[in-house]
Amino acid sequence: MVYLAAAAAQFGRDMEFGLQRVESIVAAARRAGAGLLVLPDGTLGGYLTDLREPVDPGHELSPTEPEDPTPPAPDAPSAEHEAPVPPPMSVSADLPPALEPDDPVFDRLTAMAGDLVLCLGYRERAGALTYNSAVCLSGAGVHGRHRKVHLAPGERVSYASGDRFAAFDTPVGRLGMMIDYDKTFPEGARTLAEDGAIVLACLSAWPASLTDPARRVVKDRQARLFDLYDCARAAENQVVVVSANQTGRSGVLTFLGNAKVVGPGGDIRARTWAKAGLAVAELDPAAEVSRARRVLHHLVERRPEAYRAEPAGESVAVDR
Repeated sequence: MVYLAAAAAQFGRDMEFGLQRVESIVAAARRAGAGLLVLPDGTLGGYLTDLREPVDPGHELSPTEPEDPTPPAPDAPSAEHEAPVPPPMSVSADLPPALEPDDPVFDRLTAMAGDLVLCLGYRERAGALTYNSAVCLSGAGVHGRHRKVHLAPGERVSYASGDRFAAFDTPVGRLGMMIDYDKTFPEGARTLAEDGAIVLACLSAWPASLTDPARRVVKDRQARLFDLYDCARAAENQVVVVSANQTGRSGVLTFLGNAKVVGPGGDIRARTWAKAGLAVAELDPAAEVSRARRVLHHLVERRPEAYRAEPAGESVAVDR
């Protein structure tokens, strides 16, 4: 048995403050006996401030273009969507710091994690490109990394797309990672499950709707979808999902929280709702996944040959 923990927390541009918050959450998870802690997307340096197309959609941010040095405003508490949404921001809006994979901050994090497996999100620089990325590490070093594959429209001027989903071994079992919009697409989670992952770490900076906001965040349609995708990806692949999310605000975005641990039947074992906190559940991922697949084994019972759509205008001959 192992305790799995998912955090709902706010992280902004202040890296040192964010690392102190990570240290505090790691300490809380350790007190709870957690073997795995999943933190949100943008843990190191925060997330974007807008997800709509920029006011100058023809301009793409050059990999060498300097980032806005203006310091961000202090983190603000979560709020309800009652004010009008301002117009889209310029692509020159401030971006999270871009970190090389060998940045010293990761050595600091491995020392902080110790025997705890820790997943967290950041903006990665790789040569001329930057990615929305996640890393999984412990005191033993880095276990795996993931670059977000599915980018929302407002992210495409700031990030390049990753090109693969791959699972890797950790002390808590074989694990795969997804970031934000990745979990909207069933193929990513299915690929990780087929690669042997029994735990999916979902790292998000998932905001409330900008186009149709609810008066209360808890009633927002994006809150419903966030929960739906967590439970569906767990149930359809018969795996454990550990889902973290940001809280509070960043620019025009209000993040939903709702961190949770979901069992392989799609049942929520622990959650935080909209406020900051830690969702912790005790389970044996390997045993639970094995039990879930004992009679109905979704991966084995797939029929890929039946999933290909016929070309338009062609019919399928049937022998009678």
